[in-house]
Amino acid sequence: MPMREECKHFESRTYGDGETVRKCDLDLAPEAPWRCPDDCSRFERRLADVSWQYGTLVTPPTPAEPQGEGIGELLDEAEEIINSAGPKIVSEFEADHGRELDRGGLAKFLARFKRRRD
Repeated sequence: MPMREECKHFESRTYGDGETVRKCDLDLAPEAPWRCPDDCSRFERRLADVSWQYGTLVTPPTPAEPQGEGIGELLDEAEEIINSAGPKIVSEFEADHGRELDRGGLAKFLARFKRRRD
């Protein structure tokens, strides 16, 4: 099933350089930005967009899906590489700068990736 843009957990953001991120805020779409799970238990139709500010742009079209089998597995492997590198990068930064990082924000960032893997 394609990404459900009508789900309240769908988010699309376009950055100044033109790059667009299409994702599930709950990180439940392992094949994002192309597909949501067919039987997602957390799908909730967006009912109202209260207090949102809309720009002049609309959500860009879904990028072309890569050809081949095992795209989800490939994305999982890439995520594991990033997750395993995170603690090493943090320790190298702390060693170079002689101080500890604020782990609140970093921990939340890394926990998001770990949650999906678990």
